[in-house]
Amino acid sequence: MDGNGLHGLELRSRISGDGVLELSLQETTVPEPAADEIVVRVEATPINPSDIGVLLGPAALDTAEFAGSAARPVVRAQVPAAALTAIAARLDASLPVGNEGAGTVVRAGAEAAHLLGQQVAVFGGAMWAQYRRARAAECLVLPAGTTPRDGASWFVNPMTALGFVETMRQEGHTALVHTAAASNLGQMLNRICLADGIGLVNIVRSPRQAALLRGHGARHVVDSSAADFTAALTAALAETGATLGFDAVGGGPLAGQILAAMEAAARQTASAYNHYGSARHKQVYLYGRLDTGPTTFERAPIGFAWGLGGWLLMPGLKKLGAATEARLRTRVAAELKSTFASHYSAEISLAEALRPEVIRAYCRRATGEKFLILPQQGLG
Repeated sequence: MDGNGLHGLELRSRISGDGVLELSLQETTVPEPAADEIVVRVEATPINPSDIGVLLGPAALDTAEFAGSAARPVVRAQVPAAALTAIAARLDASLPVGNEGAGTVVRAGAEAAHLLGQQVAVFGGAMWAQYRRARAAECLVLPAGTTPRDGASWFVNPMTALGFVETMRQEGHTALVHTAAASNLGQMLNRICLADGIGLVNIVRSPRQAALLRGHGARHVVDSSAADFTAALTAALAETGATLGFDAVGGGPLAGQILAAMEAAARQTASAYNHYGSARHKQVYLYGRLDTGPTTFERAPIGFAWGLGGWLLMPGLKKLGAATEARLRTRVAAELKSTFASHYSAEISLAEALRPEVIRAYCRRATGEKFLILPQQGLG
């Protein structure tokens, strides 16, 4: 620490022009904040699937080599030559990682001096670091009684779940379908829909996940591994009237199966035969890539009134508008320890985030496994 800023470690990802990914901890200096800025000592930051995309890019994890020391690990892996063209813009650039996190304000500009010493949550990248400079207006002041651990996952999952509900309302639907529904995000969405009286069909991938959600009060849970999946999904859609789905899986046949089941449910209440199928629009948005393969579906069973597209958080919020986003942030702050509480399977240091067994664990992206990085720990 000196008059020119704060010194700390930051996790960086770099892919060279010849296709070598390198992950390392870099010593950085965080400049003094401008008048409307703060510097946050980051105390908790989660690992989200979107973070892994920046961290690893298209590198082949099975080629990874681990070097350096326990305190300053270095990871190198090969990127297939065929993938380099698609990521040309990031080649030879050292990228910070980490979408969100929380900590304590340790420096503040003149206009943000009232925040000095307060605990805040931040979204906007470069959070896998010991210190982060940010605009004060873009931060969320954590309510009394909450900690950086409570607020670390304040934005990506909560605002995504709320964004789904607001998109439903904006587009004229009345109920939802969600896949990989036993995840932290899925559990939040279930709590929102129960509180707000919204029909929700939760699609999970195992009996264990189905039992977990039912234990949390979920009313409609369908297991895609079950022999009666299609019939059970159609029945749940008929009961809820859900015509909008959000799919975290992305690849494979699931999105098409949802659209086909929506069409089958609509035909159950049709008053007359229509060669073109139901006139009610059915929509599925892909928002994740748990399956990185192609999205496949049969065209015939879904009629003509349907759509398949992509949904990303920031464009989705922009479409909803600034006033709606502000309202959603207020709700998140008020319900951080209830509706929007996150649960972590492990807490690790920045250095531990680059250990072989830890990387392999969080790259599995398994439902129920969420890692929290504590940047101030283990760096003595």
